[in-house]
Amino acid sequence: MKKKLIFLSGAGVSAESGIATFRDSDGLWEQYRIEEVATPEAWEANPELVIHFYNQRRKNVSSASPNAAHHAIATLQEHFDVTVITQNIDDLHERAGVQNVLHLHGEIFKKRNEHDENQMVDCLDDQPLKDFVNENSRWRPHIVWFGEQVPMLVPAMKTVYEADIFVVIGTSLLVYPAASLVEFTPPRATHYLIDPQPPTHVPKKFNIIQATATTGMEKLTSLLLSH
Repeated sequence: MKKKLIFLSGAGVSAESGIATFRDSDGLWEQYRIEEVATPEAWEANPELVIHFYNQRRKNVSSASPNAAHHAIATLQEHFDVTVITQNIDDLHERAGVQNVLHLHGEIFKKRNEHDENQMVDCLDDQPLKDFVNENSRWRPHIVWFGEQVPMLVPAMKTVYEADIFVVIGTSLLVYPAASLVEFTPPRATHYLIDPQPPTHVPKKFNIIQATATTGMEKLTSLLLSH
């Protein structure tokens, strides 16, 4: 039986692939206000602006490639039962070859019926600014916006609870409810956090690897395979 190796990944993993993060000084929130593009109220007020914003993001993701951190996580599947729980809406983990990826905050290459979250289709190119399912409903980006429930949270909790090794990479653990997942890991699990500027509020159970995602994954891989 392979040990269960669970990753909680965030924007820092994809930043080295050139995908803009929201929280950096040059991040996307500098160009847009959250209230304009990432809330249910924004969708009601100006769906065309919201669609335009995510069309930009989709172009950004399409032109990006998985980096060494994504590939290192995929390679560890040879030795461990790997699941990635990601806050990212890109598909770089999948493109690197990770088999089990759980997206907490949605997926940029999908859209769904605004009134039926189970009706979902691929959206690989620009979404039309006026995009209707029928006369009563529009297609919206398959993104979990601020103020919305996180449908995949419960499956993520169950996954985390089975971890033998739990790794936080590329996230500041400030975004809730995703950050609460660290509270559901079993006491027996070994915990690692990879971050170039580790947050001060990290629980003491974490072994800190102070490095970027790519460098940190090199160090983590060496540690895990030496045991």
